Amino acid sequence: MAFTRIREYISKPYEHPGEGKLVRKIDFFILTFCCLMYFTNYLDRSNLANAYVSGMKEELGFVGNQYNQINTVFTVGYVVGQVPSNLALYHLKPRIFFPSMMIIWGALTMLTAAAHHPRDIMAIRFFQGIAESSTFVGTHYILGSWYTARELGKRSGIFTSSGLAGTMFGGFLQTAIHSSLNGAKGLSGWRWLFIIDGLITIPIAIYGLLLFPDTPSTTSAFYLTSDERALAISRVPEVPERRPWNLDFVKRVFSSWYWYGFVMLWIIAGETESFSSNSLLALYMKSTTRYSVAQLNNYPTGVPAVGIVSTLFWATLTDFLGGKRYLVGYWIGITGVVTSAMILNPHASTASVFGAYYWAGTVYACQATFFAWANDAMRWEEDSLRAVVIASMNCGSNAVNAWWSILFYSANFAPKFTKGMWAMIGTSIALVIWTGGLLYMTTKAEKKRVTEAQVEAGDEKNFEADANADAKV
Repeated sequence: MAFTRIREYISKPYEHPGEGKLVRKIDFFILTFCCLMYFTNYLDRSNLANAYVSGMKEELGFVGNQYNQINTVFTVGYVVGQVPSNLALYHLKPRIFFPSMMIIWGALTMLTAAAHHPRDIMAIRFFQGIAESSTFVGTHYILGSWYTARELGKRSGIFTSSGLAGTMFGGFLQTAIHSSLNGAKGLSGWRWLFIIDGLITIPIAIYGLLLFPDTPSTTSAFYLTSDERALAISRVPEVPERRPWNLDFVKRVFSSWYWYGFVMLWIIAGETESFSSNSLLALYMKSTTRYSVAQLNNYPTGVPAVGIVSTLFWATLTDFLGGKRYLVGYWIGITGVVTSAMILNPHASTASVFGAYYWAGTVYACQATFFAWANDAMRWEEDSLRAVVIASMNCGSNAVNAWWSILFYSANFAPKFTKGMWAMIGTSIALVIWTGGLLYMTTKAEKKRVTEAQVEAGDEKNFEADANADAKV
């Protein structure tokens, strides 16, 4: 039975002629650009940690928790840009907006190479956070505009995995740069890292400017025929007509349970990623002073590698199971409690601690599945509400993370991060409870929608029957 279901899932034909060809086209042009964009986004973002453990800390004279303060300043900028970026995508062409933001953050990344003090990096990272805020939530909004529920999980998984690949590649890149360019032209290896990272964004931005297809209703891409454009619009549910941004719209947002349910879901889930997002393995290794620069950059790459496998596995599985994205919430709850306990163990071996941090990398799966869950749940709502909810999810998560990381995961708390471990146990339990409540609400809303659709269909049939009877009379 299970084998039959898997075979049907893989080989199930598309409903409309030419739909398979359309999906392959949008996969190529949307996913390639979005994945490359997110790859460089995370490459630029994560390489602050790589630079920190590769000489930047000593050269710029970092003290106390200045490293965490820089991450917090970046997060503040990231929060400020979230909702405006997604609303901008609702009215501006994504093929203009996305590349513009890329060029800005690429230039700021290269500017980081000229820093002489931690405060210089703080100022740069604030504006870099604003520019980079467009990528993650913006892409999830675009994916929800083009793909059906059956297709969305895998594409979201591939997209988020590209960011993890950027994190992983950044470690290897820093190792290569440190061994080959350290001291070249009088610049330290970590400075060359930021220069090269920034340069990588430019050709990708040009690619997006020329070939990104915008949204189904606004696309003018030369590689899509008129029939394919019409098919792209018909594949996603018809949503209410655009309404202006005014006080009524704000009231609709804040009176919608979708906003509260999914924003709180991602606030909690975002903190279950704290081991990975705060580079705790690298900080743990740095605090022991037993590892070389190459080891400090290479060993932590195992965390995003595990995250990529977990993301693709859960994204595909939840698609196969008909959109049961909530299962990931339960897995993360178990993972957070167990890995924290492993690290808290006073007799834990080095291998056990490494194993816990690598296992914790599996929680990255929630990025793809929870944003796909939000897109699935709001398919029949107006696009502007969906855009705001998706942006607010990441906005809320980063607003909390701005102070959460300093409170629980400051670099000077290494190697045990005891407060952080207990915080992880608490958030993991909270995530399980909130996931169950949100599952109840989404199931209830779907049943209501189906019932209303059936009643409406029944009314139409009765109307047609009455009209036919009148015609016969």
